[in-house]
Amino acid sequence: MMALGPIGFTAPWLLVALAALPVLWVLLRAVPPAPIRRKFPGVALLLGLTDKDSQSDRTPWWLLLLRLLAMAALIIGFAGPVLNPQAARDGHGDLLIAVDGTWAGAARWSQQMTRVDTLLSEAAVADRRVAVVVLSDLPTGDLPFAAPNDWQNRLPNLAPRPWQPTAPADYFADQSGAFETYWLSDGIDYAGRDALLAQFETRGAVTVFQTPQQTFGLRPAKFEDGQVILSATRTPSGTAFEAQITATGRDPAGVERALAAVPISFAAGAAEAQTAMVLPPELRNRITRFSIDGLRSAGAVSLTDDALKRREVALIAQGDAREGLELLSPLYYLQEALEPTADLIDGTLADILLANPDVIILADVATLSAPETESLQEWVTNGGMLLRFAGPRLAASDLGRITQDPLLPVRLRSGGRTVGGAMSWGAPKSLAPFDADSPFFGLPVPDDVTVTSQVMAQPDPTLAARVIAQLADGTPLVTRNRMGDGQIVLFHVTANAQWSTLPLSGLFVQMLERLAVSTRPAMPDAAELTGTTWLPHQVLDAYGQLDDARTLPGVAGELIATASPGPELQPGLYAGADRQLAVNVISADSVLAPASWPARIAVEGMTALRETALKGWLLAAATLLLMIDVIASLAVGGRLRGPRADVAALLALMLLAAPDAQADDAFALRATSDVVLGHVITGNASVDETASAGLLGLSQALYRRTSIEPSAPLAVNLETDELAFFPFLYWPITADQPLPSQAAYAKLNRYLRSGGMIMFDTRDADTARFGSGSPEGRKLQAIARSLDIPALEPVPSDHVLTRTFYLLQDFPGRYASRDVWVEAAPIGAVQAEGMPFRNLNDGVTPVIIGGNNWAAAWAVTANGAPMLPVGRGQSGERQREIAFRFGINVIMHVLTGNYKSDQVHVPDLLDRLGQ
Repeated sequence: MMALGPIGFTAPWLLVALAALPVLWVLLRAVPPAPIRRKFPGVALLLGLTDKDSQSDRTPWWLLLLRLLAMAALIIGFAGPVLNPQAARDGHGDLLIAVDGTWAGAARWSQQMTRVDTLLSEAAVADRRVAVVVLSDLPTGDLPFAAPNDWQNRLPNLAPRPWQPTAPADYFADQSGAFETYWLSDGIDYAGRDALLAQFETRGAVTVFQTPQQTFGLRPAKFEDGQVILSATRTPSGTAFEAQITATGRDPAGVERALAAVPISFAAGAAEAQTAMVLPPELRNRITRFSIDGLRSAGAVSLTDDALKRREVALIAQGDAREGLELLSPLYYLQEALEPTADLIDGTLADILLANPDVIILADVATLSAPETESLQEWVTNGGMLLRFAGPRLAASDLGRITQDPLLPVRLRSGGRTVGGAMSWGAPKSLAPFDADSPFFGLPVPDDVTVTSQVMAQPDPTLAARVIAQLADGTPLVTRNRMGDGQIVLFHVTANAQWSTLPLSGLFVQMLERLAVSTRPAMPDAAELTGTTWLPHQVLDAYGQLDDARTLPGVAGELIATASPGPELQPGLYAGADRQLAVNVISADSVLAPASWPARIAVEGMTALRETALKGWLLAAATLLLMIDVIASLAVGGRLRGPRADVAALLALMLLAAPDAQADDAFALRATSDVVLGHVITGNASVDETASAGLLGLSQALYRRTSIEPSAPLAVNLETDELAFFPFLYWPITADQPLPSQAAYAKLNRYLRSGGMIMFDTRDADTARFGSGSPEGRKLQAIARSLDIPALEPVPSDHVLTRTFYLLQDFPGRYASRDVWVEAAPIGAVQAEGMPFRNLNDGVTPVIIGGNNWAAAWAVTANGAPMLPVGRGQSGERQREIAFRFGINVIMHVLTGNYKSDQVHVPDLLDRLGQ
């Protein structure tokens, strides 16, 4: 193949014919167009006369140029021109295409898959077996070598993972045989990469494909000196760069939204940048994650856990004549223990209750006024935590002696208990190990923690259930009682070191943490996590999107302690008995370094220029020019009249219609190459955009959860587009959309009779019921008058739509009305004894009619995030999930019919229904 710049020729010797174009120019000029014939009687007088010096007229220059261009196009076209010709790669035998497949390459994943597709096409030409593996998600067993065409069909199923490859060298060490390796790198260095390269080189030649690009990572947020400190890192090369970090969380209504944003700037050549975000405690405690705007990567997202959520704690103690001595102050040790991890509040009890703190601590406070007692009781009942410490005042008072005080967990005995003195009951007492049902279970008890005085609990039948810590002799030390949604806890010793050495020990801080009084500032150590199990709540995908993970199995605490994301420990939020832990892709000490390769390794760019054959285009252009030449020659010769004019007009119409025909062919190809969902164009730009985004979200859900792999949805014009290409049409109804034409109605009725389904959505379930006469409902009635729609009924509880893929009884969208109508069951459809559903016909309901605005619940943005809110908080997200499940059931019903009505499924369905 000869190449001239970006164009190559498969038959370059044909280009020699271009040298004949000047000769052709001369010949064409010597052959003028035929003269115009006109009958003129006076010509008879000239008959017999001859003119020895005759000269013909010349062909117009533009017509000559047109013909030369046509001939040049033919010559060049037959020479086989190819745009961006790719040189054939030398190689034989098996080929391994290894893709890093990490979060660092998620934003460029489509580009990588395009490169892989090109490499597979080259391997197909060379007749090589190929195995494509994602290093972050290695297959089990031997390398899956197969034909390149088979792998091209599997490429859509490959996806990046939100972690770095883990021990891939060991996997390839166990493989046998030789193979050449094409390694598509994400550009980031990681542990084990050199060992992996050595393994590849022992099997054959290695070629790396990598495009230098900056990669950014966001480290976990820290709270210091009243500020949230945010630190980001990047590959250490690059110019100055400024980005924005957004804090996302739930507002008081439970809707997730951006709560705050702050800029962060990288200096030229700097690998790290830091910024601070100052937020009020109420707002800071709502944050669930931080992210760098504009970056689609799990590394650009930092999840927050309990370490950032500082609780608001109010401290109240009565004055003391010795309060100038700090060590004797009832609040000194509490302040020292809580200040690093909690926001402390001072003030009167009335003012504190208005601030609604998380915890109120009363240190040796015995007497409260009646209004204060009533307000405090209401606050605890609504979910507050009251933590009380004993002391001389509480011991000397009559509080809780005769009857149970509502603000004490147990009744108290008169006086107190003194140990270790002249009038003591014995030596100072140590603490007993904590019981398994105590919140302090697992905490080691230091030997130097002793108690010399305490207030005593009055024995009664409920005392044992309320003791959560006790002394070695069984005397209650800490008691707790539930009140409504809140709780009351009493330490039977003082908050200072007057009665006990407990406030002097680290155990005191740990006990406060276990009671959720203070925030736990760091990841627990391996010893604390040993033997525990943590349930995944949400996990991050490689693109930085959070997915529900409550169906995943629990993770051992020992694995959580490593904080190393991988297949067994996905990045995300994990919930334990009393706290949440975040596992992030980027840790506090992560440094991103670009991958560098030895000089012996060939490195190519990731971008692949596809070969484009130009022969067809040039031959088509030559044909078009020759057709224009025919019309122009007739016009110049004066013969463009009568039948010839009709032929010329027909040729012109064909030329004008050609682009439309190509457009129709392209539409048909897109609609039939894969399963494609369509939505009817309404003319309302906002509604059409939501419908398209909704079907895109439903298509993505089908791709992730089922074996259906839909392509991008298409907008359907009822007047011009063919409907038979689509198994399913979503038709949002607007009050002002025009009625279809008669031709469109004919297509619609033919579509419904041939097995297609239309989902009519009036989107008015929030304001109207089915048939109540809303503007959209009236428009649907007008549209339906000319449609061949069968008898309808509300979706019965045993309809196949309730079990096509998911077991459902509700069919919500953005709204949750139960007014959803489908084709009525045949009259003879009765439920057999012992069967969970009727033996319905095997057809597919041609229409589904409702007003729940399903597309709005399915709609996603280009990044896969929900476009519109649904409901409030977790209940709203649950409603969105059920809407997706209904959509999946609908599409499965369209594609499989009433397959799930067959009685063969009865045992499995009964088992899932728990019957």
